[in-house]
Amino acid sequence: MIRLALPLLFLASTASAQCGGSFASFVDGLKADATAQGQSAATLDRFFAGVRQDPAVIRADRAQGVFQKPFIDFARALISQNRIDNGAQNLARYADVFDRIERDYGVPRGVLTAFWAFETDYGGFQGNFNTRDALTTLAHDCRRPELFRPQVLAAIELYAQGGMDPQSTTGAWAGEIGMVQMLPADILENGVDADGDGRVSLKTSAPDALFSGAKMLRSLGWQPGQPWLQEVTVPADFDWSLSGLDTVLPARDWAAKGVAPREGALSTLDASLLLPQGHKGPAFLAYPNFNVFFEWNQSFVYVMTAGYFATRLEGAPVFDAGTPDLGLDGDQMKALQRALVDRGYDVGDVDGILGRKTRAAVQAEQTRLGLPADAWPTPRLLNAL
Repeated sequence: MIRLALPLLFLASTASAQCGGSFASFVDGLKADATAQGQSAATLDRFFAGVRQDPAVIRADRAQGVFQKPFIDFARALISQNRIDNGAQNLARYADVFDRIERDYGVPRGVLTAFWAFETDYGGFQGNFNTRDALTTLAHDCRRPELFRPQVLAAIELYAQGGMDPQSTTGAWAGEIGMVQMLPADILENGVDADGDGRVSLKTSAPDALFSGAKMLRSLGWQPGQPWLQEVTVPADFDWSLSGLDTVLPARDWAAKGVAPREGALSTLDASLLLPQGHKGPAFLAYPNFNVFFEWNQSFVYVMTAGYFATRLEGAPVFDAGTPDLGLDGDQMKALQRALVDRGYDVGDVDGILGRKTRAAVQAEQTRLGLPADAWPTPRLLNAL
């Protein structure tokens, strides 16, 4: 999980988001910021003792090619039978914990279990990167210092409160800790001692990890008792330009246009129609709670897969894959993104990943060219550009 929003406590002193230069000088700057926030010199000396840059962290940050996979391939890779079976076992094992979570926070068990599965395989693979070194390395790197510099300051506060050991605490390459992979600022804000042992132990206590994840999702806007994602069927003559997260209509309007649920009934809420692999692939209505998933992870394909897996864990059928048109490989996607940038579109990084900004640009160009405007880039579109 990588989140962009941070508590104000850790933003106030980092407006300039300094990065780069001498690593030792950079650490001195972090110490100065932490001192201004009330940390003692002794605490800072202990926290930073032996801190080092970790080149493996930078390599991991630059090599996220898994998100280049299209939705169907990505979902089939992540949703293995083993994860489904283990999910069912954990749902049964921690049924009372999930009951308490749903009562206290209104976050469904399927949603938490999906994140638990994807982030760490139910706690089995939590990462072996030193958390302090990972965060300091990424803060020093100038790609996203505005995210990671405040997280170093939050990690110092977490250490001061006894919530981590800078020498031995490990986790993911991006500094997330525990079974559901939470960053230090989120642990400070949302950590819950659910097992009553007097400590928030996200690495070793499933109840603590699940309750903390639920509290965070609720704080991010999760609405109890509301759906998040529902598979639907769409008429062949549909106006595909209405698909995408930017178009939000009441569910009754989608029904009037021929959109129908594969199972159950449509909600009464507003929703967006999502076609992760175009108009010939699977189709979903995304309700307001679906947007909360993007606060957990910014990857469209990850969020789609997590949202779908959560519905599977709560009894939904396997999605109808349909027969999507051939998509683009990584190099072709980068070529497409460069062509879109040349035409004035903001696609974010030219990284070969079909993210939200690239999808919006693709849909605009499809409309202009008279192609089905379903936001799914194909070789035909690339050739036209």
